[in-house]
Amino acid sequence: MKKEILVFISENYADWESTYVCSELNKPKTGFIIKTLAVNKNPIKSMGGFTVVPDYSITEIPIHFHMLILVGGTSWLKSENDDVKQVVDLCIKKGIPIAAICDACTFLADKGYLDDKEHTGNSLAYLEEYALSYKGSEHFIQKQVVSKDGLITANGTSAVEFAREILKYLQVMQENELEEWYQMFKVGFYKE
Repeated sequence: MKKEILVFISENYADWESTYVCSELNKPKTGFIIKTLAVNKNPIKSMGGFTVVPDYSITEIPIHFHMLILVGGTSWLKSENDDVKQVVDLCIKKGIPIAAICDACTFLADKGYLDDKEHTGNSLAYLEEYALSYKGSEHFIQKQVVSKDGLITANGTSAVEFAREILKYLQVMQENELEEWYQMFKVGFYKE
């Protein structure tokens, strides 16, 4: 049986931020399968115009899953995603890794999850402006992605780096294979 990775999506989610990692994790030989999660099971439209019917709602998540990925988008700065807090709390309680990118990091910062953890986000100034309850500035690291102790955070310009850190954490590829994969998607077949 494949290990489920839950990807939380919300209205106007940034579809490109999860495509690199989801397409790799969903390959048959990885042992993982991607399942989408949302506040409810109503169809959700991404920023790119894709309509997705979530596999799970917040009230029916599976007992066992192996990672929670929080995808950025325009709805994180509103209270409509606040219910995902219960899933984040469950992950922390069970030691399930969490990966967040872009404004999903802003959400985690605002809810206090990053106050004592090394992390990144869109920028320190951005977190301080939009995550009104944020108290973790001394733990902010100016990097594209930060991975430590089961928490992966990334800014919105780092979808490829975000994917690389998740694939590394889940040991989906050997280190040299992962580096080749990263270079292919970061640089391409030909350097400009």
